[in-house]
Amino acid sequence: MRSTHSGYTGLSKVHKFSAAGLTAAAAATVVFAAVSGGTASAAEAHAVKPVAWSAGSFGETQQDELAKQVDAAAKQAKADAAAKKADAGVKAKAEQERASRSEARKPMKPAAAKPAAKPAAPAKKAYADNLDGWIRQSLDILHAKGVPASYEGIKRNVMRESTGNPHAINDWDVNAVNGVPSKGLLQIIDPTFKAYHVEGTSWDIWDPVANITASCNYAADKYGSMDNVNSAY
Repeated sequence: MRSTHSGYTGLSKVHKFSAAGLTAAAAATVVFAAVSGGTASAAEAHAVKPVAWSAGSFGETQQDELAKQVDAAAKQAKADAAAKKADAGVKAKAEQERASRSEARKPMKPAAAKPAAKPAAPAKKAYADNLDGWIRQSLDILHAKGVPASYEGIKRNVMRESTGNPHAINDWDVNAVNGVPSKGLLQIIDPTFKAYHVEGTSWDIWDPVANITASCNYAADKYGSMDNVNSAY
């Protein structure tokens, strides 16, 4: 409900309360004076303390205080943000330095050792394809098997038996009559060749190295060595 007092409607709620308070106080004074018969003296009238503030000054003071609080809060928030940013920068720098130290301390892996090269297989010994080569190859095989023989003992018996012909055959002696002629460089018969064949040589009786090796193995068993043979054996 609108007040009939001029200018009252333009006041704020706080100002209205203040104005109402002042009016009530004034009315109370008048009533008191009327009840007491107007006996109050001038000194008593001066005993009422004057109001030290007005509604307008109260509102301005409150607004100033709020403005100060808002400004202080803004400054504090700005300071907090700056401190937080600085703290984050310090932490990031410390983390980076820690990572750098860790990387520097990281042990280096030793270079992988190269596998040792396998020793080259010994070159296969070459032998001449003649009587000298056949005797030398046969001797290497015989000595590897522990069978005694010598170059001179073998060559002497070869020359007597076949004159160095690997295809020589005896078709007239008793062995030939019995159907097992002597064959090859050292004139050995088939049953004896098969019985004294040396591993690592051919099973062909006409092969010169196989023929010499089997014959020397037989002579070593029967006579101690081909060196001890000086006639038919």
